[in-house]
Amino acid sequence: MLSKEKLARISELSKMKKAGTLTTEQAKEQTALRQEYLDTFRSTMRDTIENVRVFDPSGEEVTPEKLRQKQSKNLN
Repeated sequence: MLSKEKLARISELSKMKKAGTLTTEQAKEQTALRQEYLDTFRSTMRDTIENVRVFDPSGEEVTPEKLRQKQSKNLN
């Protein structure tokens, strides 16, 4: 997860952009911070999805085969 300081900075830069006071250097910083945020989010989401098991109402596991293969690969 991104630090609170970085998230606050993203918000601050966003407000500056809306106000029209964002400099070129700050725009580059904003782009880099947003990319770091997206990379972190995607990584966390991928880890979460790769550890999910799906069960139907009768209790049978119905996790898609592709996901099962990925999970067993991660265990090794």
